[in-house]
Amino acid sequence: MQENKSVQKKLNNREIDYLKIAAILFSRWYILLGMVLLGVLCAYLYLWYTPKTYATSGIIKFEEKRSEISDMINVMNNSGKTASGLESERYILQSQGLLLSAIRKLDYRISFYSSGRMRTYDIYPNKPLKIDFLKFDTLDFYQDIITYKPLDEQYFQLSWSQGDRQNVKKFRYHTPVNIGKVSFTLKNPGSIPSNTVYQFRFNQPAQFLNRVRRGLRADEAIKNSNVVTIQQTDSNPQFAADILNAMMDEYLNYDRDQKTKSATQMIRFISEQQQYLSTQVKGAERSMEKQKQQSGVLDVSASSGVFLAKVTELESQRSLLKIQLIAIDQLHTQMTDKRSNVSLNFSMEGNIDPLLATLIANFNSLLSDRNVLLKTYSPSSQTVADLDRQIEQVKNAALQNIRASAQRIRKNMEYLNQQLSQANNQVSALPAAERDMVSLRRDFEISEKVYSFLSEKKLEAQINRSAIIPGATIIEHAQVNTHPVAPVAAEVYRSAILLGFLGGIGIIILIRLSNPYIYDKEYVEHTTHQPIIGVINKFPDEIDEDSSQILALSKSRSVFAESVRAIRTNLNFLASEKNSKVICVTSEVSGEGKTFVAISLASTLSLIDKKVVVIGADLRRPKLHKTFGCSPDRGLSNYLINQCTVDEIIQWVENKNFDFISSGIIPPNPSELLNSERMSGLLQLLKERYEIIIIDTAPIGLVSDSIPLIRWSDINLFVIRYGRSTYHAASLPDRLSEEYHLTNMLVVLNAFEENRLHGGFYKKRGDHGTRYTDYSGYEKSGYYSNGK
Repeated sequence: MQENKSVQKKLNNREIDYLKIAAILFSRWYILLGMVLLGVLCAYLYLWYTPKTYATSGIIKFEEKRSEISDMINVMNNSGKTASGLESERYILQSQGLLLSAIRKLDYRISFYSSGRMRTYDIYPNKPLKIDFLKFDTLDFYQDIITYKPLDEQYFQLSWSQGDRQNVKKFRYHTPVNIGKVSFTLKNPGSIPSNTVYQFRFNQPAQFLNRVRRGLRADEAIKNSNVVTIQQTDSNPQFAADILNAMMDEYLNYDRDQKTKSATQMIRFISEQQQYLSTQVKGAERSMEKQKQQSGVLDVSASSGVFLAKVTELESQRSLLKIQLIAIDQLHTQMTDKRSNVSLNFSMEGNIDPLLATLIANFNSLLSDRNVLLKTYSPSSQTVADLDRQIEQVKNAALQNIRASAQRIRKNMEYLNQQLSQANNQVSALPAAERDMVSLRRDFEISEKVYSFLSEKKLEAQINRSAIIPGATIIEHAQVNTHPVAPVAAEVYRSAILLGFLGGIGIIILIRLSNPYIYDKEYVEHTTHQPIIGVINKFPDEIDEDSSQILALSKSRSVFAESVRAIRTNLNFLASEKNSKVICVTSEVSGEGKTFVAISLASTLSLIDKKVVVIGADLRRPKLHKTFGCSPDRGLSNYLINQCTVDEIIQWVENKNFDFISSGIIPPNPSELLNSERMSGLLQLLKERYEIIIIDTAPIGLVSDSIPLIRWSDINLFVIRYGRSTYHAASLPDRLSEEYHLTNMLVVLNAFEENRLHGGFYKKRGDHGTRYTDYSGYEKSGYYSNGK
């Protein structure tokens, strides 16, 4: 744990070199280029396959509607703002009824498509085929795609699916075609290529609702204004423009209809009363003519005319008051029994309070706002509850006004009844014949007068209705926009290049992160506290399995040979007080080049007249005898079990200063043999004969055979191989030194070469441990040759 903390502390003290990071990334430029090209290809396929989306917009201005009653109620309640009028208009624009009305304005019954390689294209408003319906059931009709293909001037072919079955039939032009519950005829389109294929389908307005709603958007053109920009997006630019213009026109019609609803209701109410009075006028007229014939009285006298005029006036006023009372009662019923808009607004002669009309308009506005809020909030939410309280207050104020108006009308009617009673008493004093004539004449004139009054009011209401204009104005109609808003090719390619580049960086980072091996000298420098004695560069040629080239001698002028000589020089300064040095070579696992390093060092040391012997101490997987091409039957293990003498196990090579001892036969107890006194004695004997004793041991990370040897050695070389040793190997020298109290552990970096991908990305801050010479990067200086 202390070792990990120490390593982490050293790593944290390093400073990142961004130029090295750039070199790492661009060392695999082909990955970056490949990912960018792949991104561009994906962008091209995406643009080729994805349908383009077009947008068009129109501008509409709403009438500013302000209600002093609403403002007064908000101040009294201190309940904040109600739903905005703009939200209400948005709700109306997206309502199903208005959208269906707009769709019906388009030529929606048949949609035509052109077949592409990957998908079909809507070719609205083009109609390449003339189809006339003979029978069309809007509730049950065939809704899938039908494919048309011309055969000749008289015949064509239709294909359509029906369940799991594909129908293909031949038809004649101008003859009935029956598909499902749809019957139609198809006219000859004229001369078209025989390979032409059209697709079409039958529609009803509801099928376009989701398409229109999905692309519809309304926003304020200017903040806090009543000018709104309405945008429609669709894959067909012409359809987007046509449906948006139709929606705006339908909105104006809807708004006009809403404003004329009150006048229409009034006209309907007057018409009903007129129909009743018309019957009464005709009946009174017939009765009066009959009375004239029977009594012989052609007309009333002057005195009787005075009474008749008075009674007629009083009766006319009472009749009008009755009509107003009926209207007031209907309004009261609407306010109390329904939770919908109140549309009756009937008032005459100023008998109804003008404030009532304002209250009713405010009541309707609040109900519309509530419907909008319910699209977002639940009925039990605080916002809806506040609005409900306002609605209730306006409703109560209106009902109170209605009751006051009704009470006032009834009082007027009581007064008129008293006046009529007195007038009737005066009429009763007239002669019987004249009295009857007065009565009939009175009924006729009353009905006629009321009928005339209602006709005047009806005409007035009709004039007012015809003068009503919508509460909105279309400032700018939608125009066809053939430039797609999505996908935008430049943005798609830009994003693809960026994502491809980032993807390439991600792959490079992933390669680095997934790499378990050491490729970086700086990592070893900053991980271990043990000195690095040198770096052996990669051998310029392929090395055979047994390293039989006697490497340093075969490439004496190479950078590799020079790097081995640098380690040889450093070894001469270590343990210099001793006449004979024991050098133990080990590593974490097999395959990291222990034998290779041992032979290379022995070869280069023998060239400076050092008497060198190499001992193959890996008794489990011996390899040294293969390098020199000798038999493994006689070697170190044979000596340790007393089968041979020292002179019998020492073997010579061509170099007079270089001897070696192979591992011998594989024993069952290698650890015990290497830890024996006979092994210690062998080292003492060899020290008398040789200046350098190099021991090639078993990997210490796998077995414990090497532990006694590294304790007896004067110098311990721990080999870390480029691309073969794992990151764990860099921390092993510190563990060995700490565990066995070693002060002579050195690190040799073997087979290293420049690798930008796995290289370090920190700035160097001086040297770490023992200074070593690294000849990497100087191969082209002219001083080295891969030849002998």
